Amino acid sequence: MKYEWIDKYVMAFPGVTKDLQEEWNWQRYHIGGKMFAAICMDDNDKPYYITLKLDPLEGEFLRKEYEDIIPGYYMNKVHWNSVKADGKVPDDVLKDMLEKAYQIVFDSLTKKKQREILEEQDAASGV
Repeated sequence: MKYEWIDKYVMAFPGVTKDLQEEWNWQRYHIGGKMFAAICMDDNDKPYYITLKLDPLEGEFLRKEYEDIIPGYYMNKVHWNSVKADGKVPDDVLKDMLEKAYQIVFDSLTKKKQREILEEQDAASGV
């Protein structure tokens, strides 16, 4: 996979957890129990897509700009997008997409849950 940095990058966002959806062989990233991104792997554990949530208009725009971004693989084609793991999407574009996916899901959480996540982050950083 071209984007070896994804796991470390995403796990640094406040409150992120990950799990492995064994039936699909997807490494999923969650905030507040809701998925915002996943690395989709084949039977040999080789990543083939990075799937993430985006605003529908932005997703549509990015799919027109980059041939390696397609509608969400096995997901809602309006809100989810998939990036080919060995594609030509620049790292900074994918980082921006991951940040936005995280923020969309974070913003959908209750204010109470958002506060809990941020307070846990502050406590962990000693603030």
